[in-house]
Amino acid sequence: MYDFKTWYYRQPSALRTIITINVGVWVAMQFLNLWGTGRMFVRSHLALHPVFPDILLEPWQLVTYSFMHTGLFHIGVNMLLLFWIGREFERMHGSEQFWSVYVTTAVGGALICLLLSPIAPSISGGMVGGRSIPVLGASASVLGVLTTVAILYPYKQIRLLFFGVVPLLWVVIGFLGIDALMALRPRGDTAVAAHWGGALTGFLYAKNQQGALGTLPGIGVLFRGRSSRRSGAGLWARVRGWFQSSSSSSDSPPTQRPSDANGASNASPSPTKRVDRILDKISEEGYDALSEEEKRILYEASES
Repeated sequence: MYDFKTWYYRQPSALRTIITINVGVWVAMQFLNLWGTGRMFVRSHLALHPVFPDILLEPWQLVTYSFMHTGLFHIGVNMLLLFWIGREFERMHGSEQFWSVYVTTAVGGALICLLLSPIAPSISGGMVGGRSIPVLGASASVLGVLTTVAILYPYKQIRLLFFGVVPLLWVVIGFLGIDALMALRPRGDTAVAAHWGGALTGFLYAKNQQGALGTLPGIGVLFRGRSSRRSGAGLWARVRGWFQSSSSSSDSPPTQRPSDANGASNASPSPTKRVDRILDKISEEGYDALSEEEKRILYEASES
């Protein structure tokens, strides 16, 4: 028990909190299954019912549905994917950014459901046969986080059973392809629209972080977090020791470098010094000021 507690508190705070809420809500729902009235009340007011204008009376459903699950397999897959990808993302970008991605992509998935429910209720909830079909699950947020990381770090890879190591972007495309096939079924039980909305929102979020949405009026503002400048020093403080510990262990002892006539070194800087320079740049200008090459170096240092 002590070992689990130690491991638990070593996890990034936002990821730890989000997974704890999801698991806690799932456990509570299992007990509520014994009390039909309470279960129906929770599903009626906290799960997403993408029916307009009813959603205006309970707008919190745009977020609360992403902390609710049905079966053990449902929550297990979502939380494992979130843990595998989200832990590294939060350590790189901070807890505020991780919360922002999770909640923003949840809302994005909910809004796509709301838009599609009148014309495609079988893949987006809404009214089917005169009754409301609720949407619940963290899949939109999880796919949104995966998409965000895949766009920000296209060289990021993940190991899959039976497939080996594959680019994360392929995993995202694979999930979207499966969703497209599920959408073809006449009577589906999966809110495919929420997955699409989460992935689309994650894509836009990542593009905004890269500055690609800055020229589009009003779009960049929707995804602009507060962390680009003000959290730069905090990110630098969090990860300097993390990167240095992994880089310094693999570096050879410093040697005398040859210099040219002007006294400048002809050799390229060591991996440790390159990481130090990148971290200093984060401290001064924020993470978003890094080039793609600098982000790649920082990511590779974290993997070593």
